[in-house]
Amino acid sequence: MKKIVLCLIAVLIISTLTACNNRKVANDSTAEGVNALPQAEPNEVTTIILRLQPFEHELISNGKVEAIQLTDIHFETDGIVEKVLVRNGDHVAQGQVIAELDKFKLHNAVVQAQNTFEQAKLDLQDVLIGQGYGNKPETEIPSDVMQLARTRSGYSQSLAAYELALSNEANASLKAPFSGTIANLQLKRFNKVSPSDIVCTIVGSQGMEATFSVLENELPLVHRGDKVVITPYADITAVHEGIVTEINPIVDANGMVQVKAQVRGSERLFSGMNIKVSVRREMPGQLVVPKSSVVLRQGRQVVFTLQDDQAMWNYVQTGLENADTFTILEGLKEGDEVIVTGNVNLAHESKVRKNG
Repeated sequence: MKKIVLCLIAVLIISTLTACNNRKVANDSTAEGVNALPQAEPNEVTTIILRLQPFEHELISNGKVEAIQLTDIHFETDGIVEKVLVRNGDHVAQGQVIAELDKFKLHNAVVQAQNTFEQAKLDLQDVLIGQGYGNKPETEIPSDVMQLARTRSGYSQSLAAYELALSNEANASLKAPFSGTIANLQLKRFNKVSPSDIVCTIVGSQGMEATFSVLENELPLVHRGDKVVITPYADITAVHEGIVTEINPIVDANGMVQVKAQVRGSERLFSGMNIKVSVRREMPGQLVVPKSSVVLRQGRQVVFTLQDDQAMWNYVQTGLENADTFTILEGLKEGDEVIVTGNVNLAHESKVRKNG
């Protein structure tokens, strides 16, 4: 029995010593593991030095383009269409014939009116002879006598009829009032037309004019002569430049002001196209940062600057913006080194390494 007790005591002592050794090994291993954790690498960032520079302000709006010259044209007289000499999309020069009416009846009217007028001239001479002025030039005949003679002979009335007949015959050939492109042409040969019928529309080749609206609080940012960039929604690759030419001094019920700009190089624009308009104006002496440098922290705008390999947190107030940059009103000063990339996950006084 005594031997059994001694054996149990020996087993307990050995177990206790083994557990202590294992705990020591485990503690040593843990300590070595803590000391072996790799240190976090500093974030790589790129920076710029903040300088005063020109800022190209950009104001975005929507609008339409219309031809500067645009008109509907009509025949001046009734008739049957004899010829249609153009099609939609054709370019015409000023004075070029677009369509013609059948001139047979019109020419006969001219002949008849001419004969009547010639007879009236003979009758006028007879009246003047009766008044004792038959051999005198017209300049020596009193105006009241000449006026009475023309009325009695029917000279004035026949002259007006003759001139009208000549005009109707000439207007049977419809001509372009200015150079441009034919649009909305529906006329066909043998159609009967009257002066109230629109034959077609001519879109002038003098260029396009963009019409768009800006908010009344944006009005101080738009001036005559400002550059605009026009992009049609039908072709976003087609970019056209222009100049603001007109600002309507009326604010409408929606708080909008209408602005017009003349567009250069408008060959690929059609009158009535919907467009995106960017009004650009250079403003000198601004602190300008890329939009990528501005991040949100606690609902406020923050820009990180680099000081002694640390990212320093700066609350800022931005001003104007365009597609790529902001102006800074408060929070930074000229000469600050601003972090523009690698700033998304930074905190105040984070260790950073400048790239390049």
